[in-house]
Amino acid sequence: MLKDIVVNLTPSQPRDPAADFAISLAGQCGAHLTGLAFALEPAIPAGAMGGIAGDVIDRAVAEAQQQAKDAVTRFEAAANKQGVLSEKQVITALVADAANRFGQIARHFDLSVVLQPEPDSIAPNDLFVESALFGSGRPVVVVPYIQRDAVKLDHVVCCWDGSATAARAIGDAAPLLAMSKRVELLIVTTGEKSDEEPGADMATHLARHKLNVTLQRITATDIDVGNAILSYAADRAADFLVMGGYGHSRWREFLLGGATRQILASMTLPTLMSH
Repeated sequence: MLKDIVVNLTPSQPRDPAADFAISLAGQCGAHLTGLAFALEPAIPAGAMGGIAGDVIDRAVAEAQQQAKDAVTRFEAAANKQGVLSEKQVITALVADAANRFGQIARHFDLSVVLQPEPDSIAPNDLFVESALFGSGRPVVVVPYIQRDAVKLDHVVCCWDGSATAARAIGDAAPLLAMSKRVELLIVTTGEKSDEEPGADMATHLARHKLNVTLQRITATDIDVGNAILSYAADRAADFLVMGGYGHSRWREFLLGGATRQILASMTLPTLMSH
C-alpha cells in the first residue's frame, strides 16, 4: 500500500503537473502527501563574485524564496480542495545540492513524484529525476510536463526484459497494479527468434495476484527500444507505464541508460521507474 508520498514542486511554473498528479494519486491511494519546494540559490564561481553586485544576488535569492513560498501555498490549497492530508516545506539549497537532498529525503517515503525534464526550462528536473531514481532506493513516478489529467490506472503497460531492475519496478508498482483494470506485460525484441517464451513466468505471477494481465511482444528493428515502448503505449491508449530505470555508474555518478533517457525525453504518459 502507498501511504506516504513526496512530490518535488516546480516553483518556477504557475501550473505544476507533478503536484496536480501527486494530489490525485494520494487521494486515490488514501495517502499522506508532502510537497517540497526548493528555493535554489545561484551558484556563483568564486572568481566572479567581484563582478556581480550584491543587490543582484540578494534579489535572485529573494525571488527564489518567494517562488518557493508561492508554490507550497498553491500546493496546500489544491491538496485541501481535494481532501488530501498534506504538509509542505520550503528548502533553501544550491542547485548542485538540491537534487541530492531530494533523493535523500525520498528514502523516507513509499514513492516520489517528479516532473519530466522540460526543454529550455530553468528548473533542473533532470537532476531530480536521476537523484530520486538512483539515490533514494524507492520508486519514482515521472509526470510529463504536458500532463493535465488526474491519475488514471485503467490500462497499465509494464515493460519486461527479465532483469532484476524490471522485476523491482513491477514489484514496486504492485499497489497501483492492484487498482488497474488491465495490465499488459510488454516485451520488446530485436527480431531474433527464440524457442523460449520470455515473460510467461512473470505473466503467471501477476495473474496469481488476480490481475487481468496479457503478454504482448513487439519487435523493434528500425526504431530504438524507448520509442518503440512509447509508440506502443500511445497506440494502445495506455494510462500508465511501469519500467526499470536503467543506468551505469561512472565513478560516483550515474548515467541514464539509452532506453530510460529516450522515455524521459519523449514521454507522453506518467511512468513509474525503479532501479
